[in-house]
Amino acid sequence: MTAAAGLTAVPAAPPLLECLDVTKSFGGVPVLKGISLSLQPGTVTALAGENGAGKSTMMKIAAGQYRADSGSVLVRGQELTGGSIRDAHRLGVAIVPQELAGIPHMAVYENLYVGREIRTRAGLLDRRAMARGAASMLEGFGVDISPTVRLGSLPVGLQQIVEIVKNSSRSAKVLLLDEPSSAISEREVEGLYAVVRQLRDQGVAVVFTTHKMNEMRALADRAVVLRDGGLVLDAAMPDIDDDAIVTAMIGRELEDLFPAVRTVARTADVVLDVEALQVVGQPAPVSLQVRRGEILGLAGLVGAGRTELLEGIFGVRGTASGTVKVAGRNVRRHDPAAAITAGMALVPEDRKAAGAVLTMSVLDNATLPRLRSFSTAGWLKGRSRSTSISEATSSVRLRSRGLSQQVGTLSGGNQQKVVLARWLTGHVDVLLLDEPTRGVDVGARSEIYKIITDLAHAGMAVVMASSDMAEVLGLAHHTLVLHEGKVVADFDRAALDQPDVQDRIFRFASGMASTPGCPDAHQP
Repeated sequence: MTAAAGLTAVPAAPPLLECLDVTKSFGGVPVLKGISLSLQPGTVTALAGENGAGKSTMMKIAAGQYRADSGSVLVRGQELTGGSIRDAHRLGVAIVPQELAGIPHMAVYENLYVGREIRTRAGLLDRRAMARGAASMLEGFGVDISPTVRLGSLPVGLQQIVEIVKNSSRSAKVLLLDEPSSAISEREVEGLYAVVRQLRDQGVAVVFTTHKMNEMRALADRAVVLRDGGLVLDAAMPDIDDDAIVTAMIGRELEDLFPAVRTVARTADVVLDVEALQVVGQPAPVSLQVRRGEILGLAGLVGAGRTELLEGIFGVRGTASGTVKVAGRNVRRHDPAAAITAGMALVPEDRKAAGAVLTMSVLDNATLPRLRSFSTAGWLKGRSRSTSISEATSSVRLRSRGLSQQVGTLSGGNQQKVVLARWLTGHVDVLLLDEPTRGVDVGARSEIYKIITDLAHAGMAVVMASSDMAEVLGLAHHTLVLHEGKVVADFDRAALDQPDVQDRIFRFASGMASTPGCPDAHQP
């Protein structure tokens, strides 16, 4: 760029971190293929790509955890010694991994001062001074956390912020965040965003790995996309649209992300019939019906009661009154075993905590919901169990090394496929999905959407709660909008196809609208 006449060009600030032609292989398989990028002070960079693209490996090399096979990493002009976390810390590079490194049984202030404790003249720990210092650090980020509370008692989102504050208090100039919002609730995300923006304003270069478009738009100045170990996109966020980012990530156009919504005949049988179901802790009873082959979306903001409704229908959450019928037969309330026997299945929001046992194999995970049918006199069946589960995992196009592979070593999308496939070893009439693609990359989302629509087309009644508006609009035959535990509107497919539908749904979800303001939506 040329300076305008009469003006002196201001030289760009030198980069805080540079990766120059970095390569890395594991077991002879190339993971990074000559990656070069630089990070400027006071910028936020989104490092995107599908699972297996090389994002985490790139971050660990930049943080000194891995040694590159070739190429170099420079921090403020000094070469980083590969494989030396201590050297990275000395130069001002810190990483906050997905699996947090905090010490849960210790207090917040102890975590903030671990390795650099303040001591009295007598050599004893000066806990009061550390607690005061910790309070000052947290206050500087506008975080309302008691420094004396045990770290493990805090929500994951706040534990993550403590880890970020710890690293920034050690004069980190480059902060690397690995999937920072993957394990935290929506209500904790804004707190994380505020801390990241504050670090950016202080001149820190922040990098975060993600596959979420809304997260990139909310935080990033720049998007860097890796695919199959190569750098395929490096652009300023204002200069590129979401479709171009996604196309770079998955290597194909996004036109077929959502399968075509198939028409459901009005004469189709009602499979799920919920009448005046009062979920404990919710302000009002809910009624709904879902026909065979139909996908019902549940939309709403955080705290709207979507998860509570699904759990109430399935019986894992208490209900005070009302009825649930599957194929015309009453299902005993607050009894998940009765729900499973009736042909219901629930895929929960948090697959790591409530969906899958990450330390168990694919085979054993897929056995859990139907343990009785896969065992005789307390002994697990061998061949028939493996055959049934193999067929189910094949039907969802699971990518794994086999049924013996530990679920925790699979990608997020394939973990979700295991949670879904394990229900398909038996008869399912009603499929309840809570945030079915949370933590799943874009390419795997497309596959999961195809699976969901295929299951509906095969005759299941599907109820899907999702905070991803595109997901609701792309899959649902009709959508109920919840606000503070109440169903406030019902949008049919024609209404969902209207250009201003997102604004209308938001107005209902936030309590800003009533039915008269939205003539093509109605209250159930």
